[in-house]
Amino acid sequence: MQDVPISRLSFDHLSPIIGTRSAARLRNVIDEARAVLDGRIVWHINSTAQGGGVAEMLQTLLAYERGAGLDVRWLVTDGDAPFFNLTKRIHHRLHGQNGDGGLLSTHEQKHFMRVTERNAEQVLAAVRSGDIVILHDPQTVGLAPALRRAGALVLWRCHIGQDEMNRAADEAWQFLRPYVEQAHACIFSRAAYVPAWLSSESAFIIPPAIDALSIKNQSMSRTTARNILTHIGLLAGNPGSGGLEFTRLGRSPGRVTRRAEITQTRPVPGPTVPLVVQVSRWDPLKDMAGVLHSFADQRHRMGDAHLALVGPDPRSVTDDPEGLRVFQDCVAQWAELAPAAQERIHLVCLPMADIEENAAMVNAIQRHAAVVVQKSLREGFGLTVTEAMYKGRPIVASKVGGIQDQIADGVHGLLVNDPTDTRACADAVARLLADKALARRLGRNARRRAIAKFLGPRQLIQLLDLLYALDGTSNKLRLTNRPKNGRRNRSATSATISGA
Repeated sequence: MQDVPISRLSFDHLSPIIGTRSAARLRNVIDEARAVLDGRIVWHINSTAQGGGVAEMLQTLLAYERGAGLDVRWLVTDGDAPFFNLTKRIHHRLHGQNGDGGLLSTHEQKHFMRVTERNAEQVLAAVRSGDIVILHDPQTVGLAPALRRAGALVLWRCHIGQDEMNRAADEAWQFLRPYVEQAHACIFSRAAYVPAWLSSESAFIIPPAIDALSIKNQSMSRTTARNILTHIGLLAGNPGSGGLEFTRLGRSPGRVTRRAEITQTRPVPGPTVPLVVQVSRWDPLKDMAGVLHSFADQRHRMGDAHLALVGPDPRSVTDDPEGLRVFQDCVAQWAELAPAAQERIHLVCLPMADIEENAAMVNAIQRHAAVVVQKSLREGFGLTVTEAMYKGRPIVASKVGGIQDQIADGVHGLLVNDPTDTRACADAVARLLADKALARRLGRNARRRAIAKFLGPRQLIQLLDLLYALDGTSNKLRLTNRPKNGRRNRSATSATISGA
């Protein structure tokens, strides 16, 4: 069990982005929250402190809450290899995929509970009756019954799912159901992800969000982005010794010093060469190999552009046992390409020893990208899509899961109807590379939508509104969307930070 340190950040820094009226409204919400939650700790519990969207979201969301005077804590549970293999299997099944094809039988349930009970001993030593505990994803949901018996208010947040139930998804939900039903409330990214057997009274829809001022999203000059990409080895040239700085969460200065591990025959020739980028975990559902072949097969239509597939060092992501295998499989497929294709495709593993430095590298890569791709086969909600939207980048993404709520095709980006269609993905990328006016227009629209719909203050207001509702406290905001008929309510993303 790991107690993760939380920095302190002020929402005041967001005023220039969200506007003074929205900032004032947010301060009022925080003041009310401090009064309502006085003396109660809000715990967030997940299974990793780095290497994924949940960890990144918690890092900054909790820092703002701590900076606003809320008593928030962050715990990371432990597990052995069989446990994480099992939860990865469940992850795939919730996306409607078989994953490794293993069982979800009584044997797996017993091991799931053995690991959970070991974690529960430490969790219950810290959590008090009346505290609020937010559990994230399948790895932690088994803690719900014990925490509820201990008098905590228990919420379970599921960041994954798919629109249509199938046998694989149903098996996963039946495995999780005894624990899910013990939570006082469950939070989903889309109404379509709510299982039919879950009471609508306990299901709430809160789409994820990004922090506009996080290291991954903070302002960065074009020169600094280029210098960082040259330093880590992705761009050719002399990196020099300057222009590698970023601002850490605690507002102290930081500097990119490490380099990436890159599988390539040579770096991208220079900063004027267009770079197509996908940034993801090395997860089969992100379909990095599909992006590789989409680009390689149609490279004659991409002008002089290069492709970078970017992910964390898979050896550093403890709760994802598939990462190393997926990366190695991509390397093997890259090695089989013709030399002319190999030299234009780069497989990038970013170091995770300093997660803030890692975020600065991702920021530089996304800002430098001519086109950002997210060719996921399944996607609960695309945080990397939102990051690219906020940076005003033109996007090509699969029309799956939460991405459909983020992007309107032809308005904020280009959507590929069939996520397995590598030719359609290549067509969309080639179109944006050739039509710079279209790329600029989509990028501008995407940034406006990200600011209106997918920044942290909106998510925080909805979460606090949910806590008020569960606590029986009167609240004027009414932004949280509870699905009236389970899976059909699609209005979850209508709330904006500027809309009262």
